[in-house]
Amino acid sequence: MGKTVKRVNNRSLASIVLAGALAVSLAACGEDATTDAATAAGGDEMSDLSGSIAGAGASSQEKAMGGWMATFASVAPDVTVTYESIGSGGGREQFLAGGVQFAGSDAALDEEELEAAVERCYGGEAIELPLYISPIAVVYNLPGVDADNINMSAETIAKIFNGDITVWNDPAIAAENEGVELPDTAIVPVNRSDESGTTENFTEYLEAAAGGAWPHEASGDWPISGTQSGNGTSGLIDTVTGAEGSIGYADASRAGDLGTVALKVGEEYVPFSAEAAAAVVDASPRAEGATDKRLVVELDRETTAEGAYPLVLISYSVACSQYEDEAQTEAVKAFLTYVASEEGQEVAEAADVAGSAPISDDLRTEVQAAIDSITTVG
Repeated sequence: MGKTVKRVNNRSLASIVLAGALAVSLAACGEDATTDAATAAGGDEMSDLSGSIAGAGASSQEKAMGGWMATFASVAPDVTVTYESIGSGGGREQFLAGGVQFAGSDAALDEEELEAAVERCYGGEAIELPLYISPIAVVYNLPGVDADNINMSAETIAKIFNGDITVWNDPAIAAENEGVELPDTAIVPVNRSDESGTTENFTEYLEAAAGGAWPHEASGDWPISGTQSGNGTSGLIDTVTGAEGSIGYADASRAGDLGTVALKVGEEYVPFSAEAAAAVVDASPRAEGATDKRLVVELDRETTAEGAYPLVLISYSVACSQYEDEAQTEAVKAFLTYVASEEGQEVAEAADVAGSAPISDDLRTEVQAAIDSITTVG
């Protein structure tokens, strides 16, 4: 059996997680700490801004977004930022309809959405910034199993979610977990019921890495009917938590006390971590059609790089290259600048419990150039 790389437990960070409906106030994380971080990122130039901007989208960003909004409030107290966690598909729809000024999406815009963005952005274009990088955890509810993680290859995971492996002590699972006593409990796969960028990333990984064991195309909509499911990240986690023997997939920040799978990468088994997520992003090229404003990454799901965790979610902040209102332009630019800053990325990692992976300095330079290019019509 391949060696297992141990995961650092960051769950003690949960005490500083910012919760609620995400119209978060500064008091949610402590005035002194947030002021220090936000002032370092924003400086005095943001303190004179005013107005309000709204975002909507990926539930994967929910905890990080809470931290960003709270700390941004200390550097731009007269700017109100709200975010509705409705899933990537819903966020893109609201953005393209003009209902919000920015969106969070775990998947890049497709060609039809890019065309729609021209009208929505007053003749400009959509900007896509990879500002939230996090592993997707394969989570399970299996009390009594004495293992830090259960090891699985992509092929085994694909067969479980396709209904080909139905019990936890199946020989395929047992072969990857020598010395672990697995029960004959029935496996209950749980998927997202809503259109989800997390689902798209998960099925993309299975399609690429499972060696044909996943007979479906990558999609944000679950391809199998009649399954157990949950709406949004919270709904999926609640469903897995409530059903012994269940298994699902979610942004790693939401794994909580559930068990998590270590993925087979080459000859080793790698648990999720911020470092492992960053390793696969650094090893991946830009997607075809990416530009200096659309910084879309083509993740290498089949990597065998040591210590890399290929089941990674890159959640994009989607904005317009131009807005009609000057105050909104400046507020969007200021907020995204803060999110992209070193301090902003540290806030996300802390608020995330599991620890998202901060973007690199090189990527930050590209992101900031794209943000700086945002203008006002006329």
